[in-house]
Amino acid sequence: MGQLDQGKTRRMKRIFQQDNRTIIVPMDHGVTVGPIQGITNMQQTIDQLVKGGVDAVLVHKGIVKTVDTINTGLIVMLSGISNLNSNMNNKVQVCSVKEATRIGADAVAVHINVGAQNEDKMLANLGKVAEKCDSFGLPLLAMMYPRGPKITNEHATEVVAHAARIGAELGADIIKTNYTGAIESFKQVTESCPVPVLVAGGPKCKSTKELLQTTSDALKAGAAGLSMGRNVFQSDNQALIVKALSSIVHRGASIEQAQKILGEPN
Repeated sequence: MGQLDQGKTRRMKRIFQQDNRTIIVPMDHGVTVGPIQGITNMQQTIDQLVKGGVDAVLVHKGIVKTVDTINTGLIVMLSGISNLNSNMNNKVQVCSVKEATRIGADAVAVHINVGAQNEDKMLANLGKVAEKCDSFGLPLLAMMYPRGPKITNEHATEVVAHAARIGAELGADIIKTNYTGAIESFKQVTESCPVPVLVAGGPKCKSTKELLQTTSDALKAGAAGLSMGRNVFQSDNQALIVKALSSIVHRGASIEQAQKILGEPN
């Protein structure tokens, strides 16, 4: 193993536990939608997530300078655009790999909307970022979402598998993408992607049971874990929801056992 590979391996271990699974809570929403509920006080939220046993948090560079992420993994978001923009699917790079490394990142993340109007520019940038990450020994998480005029269903197996595969093809070490809604269909995504696949949380689930069910099913389909934002940081008890999710992801708990942690009836 080369020296740079060792750097990536060491940093991956700060994000993934020994079971090669992880729970990441992304909180980059402040750029996209503003200071919504759950991320108005970032330190308070991070304290709760760490208390619950989160494996890594994902934030923008400016937030890194204002919070203590304690001993949890730190992923710095390189992409951004606000929903005030008329072309909000066009994510642009707002932080360099070098700057993310300098401020202590264990990994960096890029967001690509596959099928969007500016997909060409986003993919070109993904390729360049992957090269930079290799030179710095920094893992790259690619958030690969099928979104665009030709895509009628963002959770369809074919487009999700295609988006995930593009991320791996262009050099990402970890992929985050939409859950397809069923174990069998999501297996097609994980089995055709040569790097670990994480399930995105998407819009806030109607119930915690739905969230736990999605988590359990995704793992059965071969997912390496979760990258969930609003479903976690907008929870009434952020620490407990992380603890419940962690029991499924890292200890193989049943949905009923996870519900007990939350103090909910089955």
